[in-house]
Amino acid sequence: MTQTVELPLWLFLLILVFAAVTFASHFLFPSVRWFFRRRLERAVKRLNERLQRPIQPFKLARRHDMIQRLIYDPQVGHAVQSFAKEEGVPEAVAFETARRYAREIVPSFSAVAYFSVAIRLARMLSNAFYDVRLSYMDEKALRNIDPEATVVYVMNHRSNMDYVLVTYLAANQSALSYAVGEWARVWPLSRLIRAMGAYFIRRKSGSELYRQVLACYVRHATKAGVTQAMFPEGGLSLTGGLGRPKLGLLKYIIDATDPEGRDVVFVPVALNYDRVLEDTILTKAALGNQRRFRARIGVIAWWIIKQIGRRLVGRYKRFGLASVRYGQPISLKAFRADHEADLTTDLARDLMAGLKDALPLVPGPAACWLVQEKGEIPEGDLIAMIDKLLRNNGAEMPIDREAIESGVQQLVDRRILKRDSGKISSSGQRIDLLNYYAASAALSEERVLSASAKEVSAVAGS
Repeated sequence: MTQTVELPLWLFLLILVFAAVTFASHFLFPSVRWFFRRRLERAVKRLNERLQRPIQPFKLARRHDMIQRLIYDPQVGHAVQSFAKEEGVPEAVAFETARRYAREIVPSFSAVAYFSVAIRLARMLSNAFYDVRLSYMDEKALRNIDPEATVVYVMNHRSNMDYVLVTYLAANQSALSYAVGEWARVWPLSRLIRAMGAYFIRRKSGSELYRQVLACYVRHATKAGVTQAMFPEGGLSLTGGLGRPKLGLLKYIIDATDPEGRDVVFVPVALNYDRVLEDTILTKAALGNQRRFRARIGVIAWWIIKQIGRRLVGRYKRFGLASVRYGQPISLKAFRADHEADLTTDLARDLMAGLKDALPLVPGPAACWLVQEKGEIPEGDLIAMIDKLLRNNGAEMPIDREAIESGVQQLVDRRILKRDSGKISSSGQRIDLLNYYAASAALSEERVLSASAKEVSAVAGS
């Protein structure tokens, strides 16, 4: 026992490395994780005190634990058995397929990434690109939503800036969990999006097993009271108008609710822009048979460099107004009491109607609609008409004449409209963009434009 044992230096160093790894994994790492976990829990507790809707424990659970809950859920278990039988594969193979789907769907929310990074970045981008306006159709109704209810924000999809804008504006309410399509499943963007609490969905998956795993995740999140955000259209609008709603995700949320349990409240959130950043890409995609957005990374990078260059030389201009309006909330419990036959379809129809009612009008689209309807208009009359329409649209924050003139000037600069002898008319060069922006204003035609027709005509004839 007291004899000297000689070892080669490389073997001695290898033993030290193994000893250090063993010590770290068994003693150091657990202690460090516990220390930071305790600090994070205290930070989240302080954060929840200022949020209108606190972050639910389900959202803070470890990703591994959430995946385990999904794949061992009875709903997924039955789907695994059916998949194995239909595909003629062992249940172990079907189970691993379900695990792969769960890993693809489940987020890994980080309160630090969301509130320290994402919110600040969203605020910076929103205010750098736009003059942001927020309004409400019924602010009191929003404040009176049951604190225990699961809130689902239902939004029209105009631009990829929608995610950024609503994340920024909802920063004092809660952490939103978005349903994100396949476009964001690229590294390293996917890691950031998962850290923000978003979950990925395959919009065109034909696998019943995949749909059951997704439905199971939505059920767990809804029952846990996680605040969610969804785009019922399923993709960006190619025409400027509202698209037909997709019922899949909405049905999962409805099926997840117990009529006697926690209520789900849907809040329409309507967005509109003087300029949609992707408008040229979207209108080109509308000409094809498939939704393919041909935005090369080089083109995007060059656009970003140009914007930075303009800011450095003092020639940068924001892209006008970005307006967001909260609509009238819809309680699922109350809605279910009046609609029993086809609940999902009826609710989707009412939500899209709520979005249409809440859709804010902004100067650019209003100018396009008026020029499309009336042809050539004296610029002074056009400014006055737009002002009348905006006032009738119920904007809580007045839009000054300078913002209206800026919206019209932007359309002239982009050759959508032209100015000739003090009159504004279509340039005839970019009709697709004129129609695209006019369509978003025409959505408000029954509610605002028709109601204002007499006033607009009076201005035009004066």
